[in-house]
Amino acid sequence: MTLMRAFIASGGRPSGPRSLARRAGAGSLLAALALIAGGCSVKGEDNANLILGKQQFVAKCGSCHTLARANTKGIVGPNLDEAFRVDIAEGLRRNAVRGVVEGQIAIPNPEGAMPKELVTGAKAKDVAAYVAGVVDRGGQDSGLLATAVEAPGAGKPAVETAGKLQIPASPTGQLAYVTNKAIAKPGPALVEMPNTSGVSHNIAIEAGAHEATPGGAVLGASPFTTKGTASVKVTLKPGTYTFFCQAPGHRAAGMYGTLTVK
Repeated sequence: MTLMRAFIASGGRPSGPRSLARRAGAGSLLAALALIAGGCSVKGEDNANLILGKQQFVAKCGSCHTLARANTKGIVGPNLDEAFRVDIAEGLRRNAVRGVVEGQIAIPNPEGAMPKELVTGAKAKDVAAYVAGVVDRGGQDSGLLATAVEAPGAGKPAVETAGKLQIPASPTGQLAYVTNKAIAKPGPALVEMPNTSGVSHNIAIEAGAHEATPGGAVLGASPFTTKGTASVKVTLKPGTYTFFCQAPGHRAAGMYGTLTVK
């Protein structure tokens, strides 16, 4: 049984996919989603704002769920592309997907990690419309949707100044720092990680460049924080280091970068 069918069977929605599709209004939503896929529109059914939907999904849901088009790689909750793949292949229409997503947001599994009212009102409709439009689709978002959320780690390199190196966690909720590159001079350094995302992160420094897979000695690690600034003191020698988040799954999802000391 797929995730979507299990959700319906559990009572999260009052009826099956065909009823959901009728209530969602098949024609108008599917036409809008076809335009979105080509980058020609940012509005879905009921004037759902797909740009805000993508931004809200990344900020509120991306740390737990993988959704390829949104470039999120969370592992706490189901991979949404995989969860809906079989049902879509068997003919489930995307307006029904939207109904299921809205229902899951409104009535999350009480035994799961997803909190109730994570997003509400128009924001919930925006998120559901965006997910329905892109789930289990290849390629990348185009048009305005392509730039709705900054690419993870795309910021300018962080540069150490007077013994302090600041590498913020992404404020969007992505499993990333604002940059994946940092530069420092040899000697003692205070590495700070401001975090305004609401997702729990820390920053650790490891000897060598090892990307997503641990491979060197950890010189030090900050405490975790959801709102605030965490810091760690390390002594750096010339060479290459990796900074990364130690939360389960975050490094594998891309929350790491290279620190060059010279």
